[in-house]
Amino acid sequence: MSQIDMPSASPLFSVMGKIGLTEVKVDYSRPSAKGRQVSGNLIPLNEVWRTGANASTKITFSKNVKLNGHPVEAGTYALYSIFREDSATVILHNNLNLYGVLGYNQEDDYLRFDVKVKHPSSHYETMTISFSDFTIRSANFNLKWEHTKMMFQIETEVDSYVMADIEEKLKDASVAEGNTYFQAAYYYYHNDKDLNKALDWVTTAIEKSDKVQYWVVYLRAQINYALGNKAAATADAQLSMDHATQGGNKDYVRLNEALLKQINE
Repeated sequence: MSQIDMPSASPLFSVMGKIGLTEVKVDYSRPSAKGRQVSGNLIPLNEVWRTGANASTKITFSKNVKLNGHPVEAGTYALYSIFREDSATVILHNNLNLYGVLGYNQEDDYLRFDVKVKHPSSHYETMTISFSDFTIRSANFNLKWEHTKMMFQIETEVDSYVMADIEEKLKDASVAEGNTYFQAAYYYYHNDKDLNKALDWVTTAIEKSDKVQYWVVYLRAQINYALGNKAAATADAQLSMDHATQGGNKDYVRLNEALLKQINE
């Protein structure tokens, strides 16, 4: 039987991106309030909700993650929820084939955990899922609709993957490129690793380049300063600033000016 092609009242959307090294995707249908009460009506209280419209919302993780500290294996889950006035139970469910809550069985739940629910003054006419507050290894999942907001943290594993990749990429010094040494030094400096090793790597990166790369020299200035090598840090910051000035990069000029000021305080 043929069907008329017409817009859905709750259009299907996908939100996807990378948190740390993990790909995260959410597929959900987005209902709108249209003058109706949301909390306690469109979002039922004290009963299982599909967390959207039509088929249940799906959330996918390419690697293992933690949700508010709870371990979750890589995979796709149906995202259900039970809202109350000031809290909600987030549910990851293994059955992906249900339409809404029809046939829902708690025995098929993978995980349940509780979060706070807030009621901000800002108004979201259409239910919106988004990610915010990014770090290199985490972000917050946000659900907002009318004056209801629910949030939880998605934490991903980064360090073990990066450290293994650094070891693999730098095991053959004759093949490794200067930028690889720069990346390794950058990661070590910004993640409280061995600064002496970071200094060796960033110096190798500088030596492997046939011209002065002011962003690489700036990193060495930072590392030298962190190690207490003020004279070397001053020389590097000045060299980086000179070449940033020649290259017209005002951002790195300001960064080096701030570092020199910090060194000389």
